[in-house]
Amino acid sequence: MKLLLVEDSERLRQTLRHGLHGAGFAVDTASDGVEATGYLGSYDYDLVVLDLMLPRLDGIGVLRAMPAGDRRPRVLVLSARDQVSDRIEALNAGADDYLVKPFAFDELVARLHALARRPQQAQPLVLSHGRLAWDPLAQSASVDGRPLPLTPREFAVLGLLLRHRGRAFSRLDILERTAGSDSDVSDRSVEVLVFGLRRKLDAAGLPGLIETRRGAGYLIP
Repeated sequence: MKLLLVEDSERLRQTLRHGLHGAGFAVDTASDGVEATGYLGSYDYDLVVLDLMLPRLDGIGVLRAMPAGDRRPRVLVLSARDQVSDRIEALNAGADDYLVKPFAFDELVARLHALARRPQQAQPLVLSHGRLAWDPLAQSASVDGRPLPLTPREFAVLGLLLRHRGRAFSRLDILERTAGSDSDVSDRSVEVLVFGLRRKLDAAGLPGLIETRRGAGYLIP
């Protein structure tokens, strides 16, 4: 799952980024509200962790500027403001959950997973395509009910292509959505990643599932 972390404290931002990445999220970070709205306007996210006290544009402003409809991610506010009025204001502005600092990291991850379990109107949670099933909560994929052993990034790429069947994604698109837009990993590594994923799908009896469109990228038709 792709997540945007909006936090002005550099120390906390880097700590959370490292921990969330280790928990299986592809993480982008923003240090102020204006930067956050730029990310939200340019990329699709599943989840946002949002501080309220931000430079340039506060968290309430970010909530009100977020895209509506199917593109709107789930938002967990993470703030030192602990008054009931603060929570009400954030929830009324569009937040889905509110966690007060200081907090336990395990609780943060549990709440994010709980938000992810809330069904999206546009799409079922577990995706299937023929004999293939992909479950983001269990972080598992299977063919005919048999587990398909995937690395976290292979799992993320497969989910991306399944969620957007028929749409081609370039190497850079895939890198941004599975490793974070500010990752220092080369987009060339995506070729190796897709090659390994294809081999596993072939071995499971699904040859040719991922196609390459010249000049466009990879897709599942």
